[in-house]
Amino acid sequence: MPALSRAIGRIAAASLLVAPLSFAQRPSDAVPSMKDWLSMQSVGAPVMAPDGSGVAYPVTTADWENNRYDTEIWLARPGTAPFQITATEKESSITPRWSPDSRWIAFLADRGDGRQLFLIRAAGGEARRLTNVKGGITDVAWAPDGSRIAFTSAGPDDDETVARRKAFGEYTVENEDYRLTRLFLVAADTGSQRSIAASCIRAPAARGADSAAAPCVPVAVPTALPIDANVGSFAWSPDSRRIAFTHTPNPLLSFGGLADISVVDVASRTVRPLVAGPGADSDPVWSPDGTRVLFSTAAGDTASNYYRNARLAVVSASGGATTVLTSTFDENPGSAVWLPSGIRFLAAQGTAQRLFTLDATTGSTRSVLSSPAVVRSTSFSRDGSAVAFIGEDATTLPEIYRTTLTAAAAPVKLTSMTAQTAGWALGTREVVSWASKDGARIEGVLYKPANYDPARRHPLLVAIHGGPTGISRPVLGYGSVYPITQFLAKGAVVLMPNYRGSAGYGEKFRSLNVRNLGVGDAWDVLSGVDSMIARGIADSTRMGSMGWSQGGYISAFLTTTSNRFKAVSVGAGISDWTTYYVSTDIHPFTRQYLQATPWSDPEIYAKTSPITYVKQARTPTLIQHGELDRRVPISNAYQLYQALQDVGVPTRLVVYKGFGHGITKPREQLAASWHNWEWFSKYIWNETAPALREAIATAGAP
Repeated sequence: MPALSRAIGRIAAASLLVAPLSFAQRPSDAVPSMKDWLSMQSVGAPVMAPDGSGVAYPVTTADWENNRYDTEIWLARPGTAPFQITATEKESSITPRWSPDSRWIAFLADRGDGRQLFLIRAAGGEARRLTNVKGGITDVAWAPDGSRIAFTSAGPDDDETVARRKAFGEYTVENEDYRLTRLFLVAADTGSQRSIAASCIRAPAARGADSAAAPCVPVAVPTALPIDANVGSFAWSPDSRRIAFTHTPNPLLSFGGLADISVVDVASRTVRPLVAGPGADSDPVWSPDGTRVLFSTAAGDTASNYYRNARLAVVSASGGATTVLTSTFDENPGSAVWLPSGIRFLAAQGTAQRLFTLDATTGSTRSVLSSPAVVRSTSFSRDGSAVAFIGEDATTLPEIYRTTLTAAAAPVKLTSMTAQTAGWALGTREVVSWASKDGARIEGVLYKPANYDPARRHPLLVAIHGGPTGISRPVLGYGSVYPITQFLAKGAVVLMPNYRGSAGYGEKFRSLNVRNLGVGDAWDVLSGVDSMIARGIADSTRMGSMGWSQGGYISAFLTTTSNRFKAVSVGAGISDWTTYYVSTDIHPFTRQYLQATPWSDPEIYAKTSPITYVKQARTPTLIQHGELDRRVPISNAYQLYQALQDVGVPTRLVVYKGFGHGITKPREQLAASWHNWEWFSKYIWNETAPALREAIATAGAP
C-alpha cells in the first residue's frame, strides 16, 4: 500500500468524523479535561466545487506526540459520509482550491521542504506534486480556464542577503530587511505527468529509507510576474487573461494602510494601476462579465482605518472613478464575492454574523441566511445557487453546512463535530446587556454552569476578548488558553463583555474608545460586573478577570485601577502605551486610537497606560507572554511584572518560549490553561491545584 494511502487509513480509522459512536459511553454529566478540550478536531473554511458536486474542507487535529496541529483535507459529497483525501507528514496547510472542471483539488502541503503545491483528483488517488519553490508558497488560485495556477511566494533570501550573512553573521536593519511576496504562474496541466515535467526532484524519503531511491517527481517551472511590490490578495479575471492584485510597498504591517490595486496582463506581462489613492484599497473581485472590479476600501481615510468601517466599492476594469456601494451599511463587510446572481458578503450584526446580498446598482443590502446564528467562511457554486459555509450557535461546535439560495431550503449539516462533546456538561450561553458608566449600551455573553442555581450567587470570572474589534458570541466552541469549561464545572459563571470598540455594533460604537482606551473599556467591564451582582448572579467577593492581547491590556488596566477582583490574568497585554508604540510591529494602531504620538501628547499615553497607576495596585496578577511577540512585545510583560513586584503585589510571569503573539502548539496551550487554572483556583476558590507533575502522573495530563 502506498505511504499516502497508509497514512489516510491510520488517521481515518480513529477519526471523530467517521466514528462518533464512542462518545455514547460517557456519563451525561462528564467534565472534559483541559487536554480533552484542546484535543477536539475542528473544521476550517469549506470550498464548494464549481459545479456544486462536493465540498472540500480542512480538518485540524491536535498531534500531541509531535506537539503540533495537523490539518488535512476532507471531502463531502451528497449522499455519502465525509472522507479524508490528504495525509502528510507535516500538514496540508491552506484551504483547498477546486479546478474549474471540479475534477481536481489543489492544496499546499509541507512535506519537508516548505509548503508546496499539490494536486489530487477529487475522485481519489495519490496526490501529485506541482512545484518545488524555495521558501514555500502562501496562496494559490486556478485560472478560470483551468490552464494555469497563480500563487504567491516570498521565496528564499536573495544572493546579497546570503553573502552578507556569510561575511558578517546575523543581523537585521529595521524596516529594511524583508522579502517581498511575489506573484507566480505555473502550468496546471492535469493530463500526463510528462507534459508538465520541466524538472525532476527527489521526493522526501520515508524515515530510514535511502533518499537516492526516492521516486522522481515531475515539477512544473513557475513564471514570476514582473511586480516590484509586496503582493497580497489576488484574483483572476473571468477570461483568464488578467490578474487583479493588492500590493503594498513592503510586507511590514505598519504599511498596510498604503495598499493599492493593480492589474497584470498575463500574456504581455504588463502591469497597470487600477485603484491608487490615499487609504487602503484591497481584496479585488471581478464581476462575472469581467467589466468591473469590486474591492474593499478605506475611502481615502488614512488616519482611522483600525476602527472605522471599510466599504465595498466598484471600478471599471479599465480604471477610472470608483463608486462606493456600502456607504450606508454600518459595519465592516467582508469575504465579498460577485456571482451571476449578485454580490454576497459577510458582516457581524451584534453577536451574530450574517450573509448579505448587495445590489451593485443601488447599494441596497439584505440578509439572505437567518440561521445558524453565526455564518462564516462562505463558498459558492459557480452559478451562485448553492453555498457551503461554517455555522455555529449556542449548542453546536462549528460545523460545515450546505444550502441553496435559489429557493427556501434549510441548511444541511455535512459534518458531526458537535458529537465530540456528547455527554459533557457544558452549561448554557446567553446574551446579556447593561448600561455603562456613560450610558453606552453594552452587550456580553454569559456562560452558566450546567448546575446553575438561580437561588445562590456564583463566583464570577470575566474573560475579555482581544482586538479591540474582536467579538464574543454565544457559541459552544471557543479556543483560548482559559479553561472556561473547567471553571464552569467548579460552579463559576463567566462573563464575556463586548466592550466599546468591539465589532458588530457599528462604527460609532467602535469609536467610543478612541482617546479613551482602558478607561472606557474598564467602565464597560465593571458596569457589567455590577449588573451581574445586581441580578443576584455574581458573588462580589469571588471575582476574577482574564484576557489576551487587548483583553490582556484591559485586564492589566483593571489590576492597577480597581480592587474589585481577587485575581487577574494578563495575557500578552500592554502595560505602557509608550513602550508598546516604539516596539510593536503595528505603530499606526496606537497613533490612530490615541490620535497622537508619545512626543506630541504624553498625557494621553499616561492616562491610558496601566503602569501609570501601578502604585495603587493590590490584585494578585498572573502575566503570560510569548517570548518572541512582535505585536505586543514582551517588554510590556517585564515592565508590569517588575512594577507589581516593587509595590508588593503577588505576581507571576510565565514566558512561553519560541512563541509570538499567540500560543499555537497544543502542549504549551495546555500549560497556559493549567497556569490559569492554578492561579484562579488559589485566589477565587482558596484551593491549591494539584501539582502539575501529580496531574501528569495520575491522569496523563491536566
